[in-house]
Amino acid sequence: MKNNLVSDWQIEDGNEKDVILSSRIRLARNLKKHKFPNRSNYEEKKELIASLKRELDFLIDSGFDFYLMSDLSEIEREVLHEEHLISQGHSESSETKALFLNNSKHLSIMVNEEDHLRLQILKAGLEFNDLWQKIDQIDNQLDEKLEYAFSDKWGYLTSCPTNVGTALRASVMCHLPALVLSGRIDNILGAVGKFGLTVRGVAGEGSSSEAELFQISNQITLGFNEKEIIDKLDSVIQQIIAEERKSREYLLRNNYLKLKDNVLRSLGILKYAYQLEEAEALKYLSRIKFGQDANLIEEKLDQDLFSKLLFKIKDAHLKHSFGMKLRQDKINIKRAEIIRNILNEE
Repeated sequence: MKNNLVSDWQIEDGNEKDVILSSRIRLARNLKKHKFPNRSNYEEKKELIASLKRELDFLIDSGFDFYLMSDLSEIEREVLHEEHLISQGHSESSETKALFLNNSKHLSIMVNEEDHLRLQILKAGLEFNDLWQKIDQIDNQLDEKLEYAFSDKWGYLTSCPTNVGTALRASVMCHLPALVLSGRIDNILGAVGKFGLTVRGVAGEGSSSEAELFQISNQITLGFNEKEIIDKLDSVIQQIIAEERKSREYLLRNNYLKLKDNVLRSLGILKYAYQLEEAEALKYLSRIKFGQDANLIEEKLDQDLFSKLLFKIKDAHLKHSFGMKLRQDKINIKRAEIIRNILNEE
């Protein structure tokens, strides 16, 4: 790729960042005079890509790069997926897919994913208002150049019926260690469905909740405008933040010594481990972040340690940095080495 793949938007300042690692808004859009991707053939998809590259050349002039997914290696595509810049599906069957990606690597436009266009923007912390203003501006610029598939009755038309309407999905990545440790997580997250929200793991649909990270997003896009969807999600997230902080206070009052021991053991393991699997490393890093946020670690560590390493220690990132043919045992050694070096430099 033209630039370094690894982004750094996740280490920027953001509201409520002790609990909310990041926010994301995604829009699905289709073009009126083209068959949807699930109905179009190879030649039609390739023609659409060529047309969009011409029509949206202003993006290139304003700090975006354009990529044919087939020109990227499997590892490069997987790195983009690990960074949440493309979906898993967009990293596969790459011959008929493309990507516009801004230089800061926090705003991407997938071409020929499930829909003709998938716009998404990410930012550290709880930042829905800022994200909506920026992605709405880009969407308006695209709307001036393209003719969207839109119905006065149903709103934006999409390949999946669940996205019809605003075709907006807003989500946050929450770090909820105290709710997990206190055993309250199932009750708290189980209630979000009543508000038209859904909970997924760190890697999206079908994934597990590694490192006590949970992705919470709206399910309903029809019958509400964008502001109503974002405001409802924001309101529920504020309640979850309050419950997580309440659980932290409870655990610190009642299990201080056990928590401190757990956190410092995690720190010790990461300082001296020779090899680490990804899930294991994330578990210990999650505990260290909890220790930092709860003032359980006297040693001065980078407050953004967890955010800095969250993507960097994933398999595809390590293969991209140290060699695409790196064996799994070597990956685990490199992962431990990176963490060990950073911690021992502090």
